Amino acid sequence: MQTARRIALGLLAAAAVASAADPASDVTQLSKDTFEEFVKTNDLVLAEFFAPWCGHCKALAPEYEEAATQLKDKNIKLAKVDCTEETELCQSYGVEGYPTLKVFRGPENITPYAGQRKSAAFSITSYMVKQSLPAVSLLTTDTLEDFKGTDKVVVVAYIDASDKSSNETFTKVAESLRDSVPFGASNDAALAEAEGVKAPAIVLYKQFDEGKTTFTEKFADDAIKEFVKVASTPLIGEVGPDTYSGYMSAGIPLAYIFSETADERKELGETLKPLAEKYKGKINFATIDAKSFGAHAGNLNLPTDKFPSFAIQETVKNQKFPFDSEKGLTLEAITSFVEDFAAGKVEPSVKSEPIPETQEGAVTVVVGKSYEDIVLDDSKDVLIEFYAPWCGHCKALAPKYDTLASLYADSEFKDKVVIAKVDATANDVPDEIQGFPTIKLYPAGAKSEPVNYSGSRTVEDLIKFVKENGKYKAEVSEKSEDETPVAPAASESEAAKASDEHDEL
Repeated sequence: MQTARRIALGLLAAAAVASAADPASDVTQLSKDTFEEFVKTNDLVLAEFFAPWCGHCKALAPEYEEAATQLKDKNIKLAKVDCTEETELCQSYGVEGYPTLKVFRGPENITPYAGQRKSAAFSITSYMVKQSLPAVSLLTTDTLEDFKGTDKVVVVAYIDASDKSSNETFTKVAESLRDSVPFGASNDAALAEAEGVKAPAIVLYKQFDEGKTTFTEKFADDAIKEFVKVASTPLIGEVGPDTYSGYMSAGIPLAYIFSETADERKELGETLKPLAEKYKGKINFATIDAKSFGAHAGNLNLPTDKFPSFAIQETVKNQKFPFDSEKGLTLEAITSFVEDFAAGKVEPSVKSEPIPETQEGAVTVVVGKSYEDIVLDDSKDVLIEFYAPWCGHCKALAPKYDTLASLYADSEFKDKVVIAKVDATANDVPDEIQGFPTIKLYPAGAKSEPVNYSGSRTVEDLIKFVKENGKYKAEVSEKSEDETPVAPAASESEAAKASDEHDEL
């Protein structure tokens, strides 16, 4: 998981901008004249850099307002900056897209916001409360219960004051995981006894499942981190906007239980509970609302119009293992499928166009079933474009990309450099694609470390990119033509307009 944060507001600056901001709003709108003073005079500020035309910003606005109101009494400030009005200010903070959220602890201590944006009011509030706390809060009998209610999951260590090693280890872990979970500690042996443990021990309190889980092993960084990761994940969770990224970054497979009704999801969850208990820490199990997010079934190679259904996603390799729903979602049938998956007996489902019988153009066409053979060929530098047929930016790039491929095909590097493309809407690819077109270089001998391309999409700049990042430092000569950069990759909102409308995870 990436570590990061977002925060913003102030006091003196608030008075200065009152006339420009909505007096009923708890979000303070700032300008270049008020921004620095505002972050100086407020200990913790989450600032949103936005553009009025940005669809994601509009969607975030009511959630951001609600979070600002919830955090007001905690003296955690939320602010916003209109980057169409304050271009220079936004550029000075490295704003490249909207919305961008950053956490300020004064003008110099700035970190990116690493919380969720969808279902944002709770997520922002939870994240900012964690940021306001010390890495480890010292707890007493009087403060423990309040601390337990700080978030859905909190971690408390009970350690003797003289146990320097355990204290240092726990503090180190707390520093590394503070964005995810609030950490507390107590040296009170009587309090530990009242909580049913004996020092040294760690108790993870949670507002679901059994309510708490205890760690009594030897204090070691990796062991504590693994304990927190496993114990803080619900036995049967729910996939949604505020949990999806957590499941994707967990590092273990995710088993989806699709259903259109809450009652059926609850019933299926109870049915599969013994299986989830058996594989806890090895496979995460979660329900998903098929009415809101049924389109996601298609990403797992499941039908998008037939529920309930079940599938497993190998999140690290982005492999999909759909279950044949015709067999029925019974405990017996799903258990057999999961056990075969765990034993490596289930082949991943690969969505793929037919492998071309011949490559007719200079650009090599890649499909799902040829991806590994072409892109991961360790003897060649492979530049690949992930595109969508409906993407206007991809269409604008096409003639330039054809020219680039022709230059390499007619050069001494024709057997060392491949210029390729894949329709990422019709073929499974192991890469996480956020927009179209996305261009990556897979260097020979270093296929596990692809290099993302973010420059102007001119033939000249693409040649330079291949030369600088490929194993063979291949350079070809471009014909003397004027090259004009094309627009950046299509955003998520643009993609949504061009595809069937549905809620996204």
